[in-house]
Amino acid sequence: MTTWLTIGILFTFAAIAFVIYRWGNVKCVGVTPVRTFTFIAILFTSGLDVGLIMFPLTEFAGYADLSASPEYGFTNPLAIEFGFWAFLIWAFYFLTCFYFCVIEPRVKFFEIPVIKFINNLVIIGTCAFTAYLLLTNLPWYLPEMGDGESVVSSFYLIVFVIIAAAVYSSTSIRYVRILSLASTWLFLGLIVLMWAGAFMSKESGMGEFVNTFSLIGDYFGNIHHFVLPMNDYHEFYLFWWFAWSIMIGQFTSRFVGGMKTYQVLIAMMVFPSLPIAVWFTVLYYYSANEIATTGFYNLAMVMVGVTFVVNSLDSLIRLYTDNLNLTVERFGKTKYIIGNLALMSGLTLLFQLNFLEIQWVGALAIGLILGCFGYILATKYKKVAAIEHSPTENKIDFSKIELAN
Repeated sequence: MTTWLTIGILFTFAAIAFVIYRWGNVKCVGVTPVRTFTFIAILFTSGLDVGLIMFPLTEFAGYADLSASPEYGFTNPLAIEFGFWAFLIWAFYFLTCFYFCVIEPRVKFFEIPVIKFINNLVIIGTCAFTAYLLLTNLPWYLPEMGDGESVVSSFYLIVFVIIAAAVYSSTSIRYVRILSLASTWLFLGLIVLMWAGAFMSKESGMGEFVNTFSLIGDYFGNIHHFVLPMNDYHEFYLFWWFAWSIMIGQFTSRFVGGMKTYQVLIAMMVFPSLPIAVWFTVLYYYSANEIATTGFYNLAMVMVGVTFVVNSLDSLIRLYTDNLNLTVERFGKTKYIIGNLALMSGLTLLFQLNFLEIQWVGALAIGLILGCFGYILATKYKKVAAIEHSPTENKIDFSKIELAN
C-alpha cells in the first residue's frame, strides 16, 4: 500500500507542475460559477470535515511523544498537525478541480460506466467515513452523555439526525451557498471565541499568540518531510486526502468563477490554510497549557463540527446521486431521502464495525487518477494537447447559482 501511495503522490505533484506550465493562464469557468469568496467558502467547507475540529486536541500529545514516535522529532506538534491538514496537500484538490473544469468535458473518462461505478463507490465510501468520524469522536467531546470512551445510543441518534439533515439539504443545490457561508462564519466565530478564552486572558495576550503561531513556520522549513508518508498514521492521512480529492475536485469545479489556473492553485493552497493555521494555533495553546475545553467549548466545537459534516455530506450525496441519476426529479423527495438515509446510515455502521477502511477508498482513488492519465495518453492525447480554454458553453454568470434547483 505504501508503494502505491508513493506512486500516486509523485504522479500528482508532477501533474500539477505540468498543468501550471501548460495551462497556467487559462481562465477556469465552471458550469455554475460563483464569486471568489463564495468559491473559497464552498471549497473550504466541502473539502474539510469534522476531523479538522475534533482531531487536533486528541493528536498533539501523540506528536510530542518522541519516545513512541521518533519520526516526529524534526519539528514541533503544531507544525506536524498543520502539515497533515494544510497547504501542500490542498494541491490534490487543485489538480482534480482543474481536470473536471477544463479537461474532463473533452475526455469524458468519468462517464465510462465502469469508471463511473468505481468513482461513486469512492464517493459513497468517503461520505460514510465522514459520518463515522463524527460518531467515534463524540464520546471524547461530549463525555457527559456517556463514559467518555464508548459510543452510546444517543450518539447514534445524533449522527442519524445529522445524516438526515444532510440528505434533505442535498435535495436542492441552492443550499450549497447557504451551508458553505454559514459553516465558514461559524468556524471563524469559533476561532474568535476560543481565542478570547485563552489568549485574551490576563496571563497571556497577542504576544503569546504570535509566539505560538510562529511554530507553524517550521512546517515550511521541513515541507519535504510531508511529501511522502513518514509513518503509518501519516499514510492514513494521505490516503484520506486522496479519497476526497476526486469528488471534491468534481464538486468544486462547478463553481470556479473565472480565475486563472495558477490563481486557482494559490487560492486552494493558501486561503484554506490561513484559518486552519489560526485554529490549530489556538487549539495547540489549549493543549500545551493544559487548559480544559470541557463543557461549553466542547459543545461549541461539536456544533461547528456538525455543521461541517452536514455541509460535506450534502456535497457528496448530491454528487453521487447526480452521477448515478438517483435524483429527486426521478424518484421524488420522499424516496430520495429514505434511500440515501438508509445507505449512509448502513455504511457508517460498517465503518464502525471495522468492515471498511478509508485506505482502501484512497487506493481506489489513486487507481482512478492513474487510469485517467493512461486513458488520455492512449485515446485523447491530441484533443487534450489542443486545449486552450475552458469549455465554451461555460459562461461567467453569477446568477446561475440562484436559479439552480
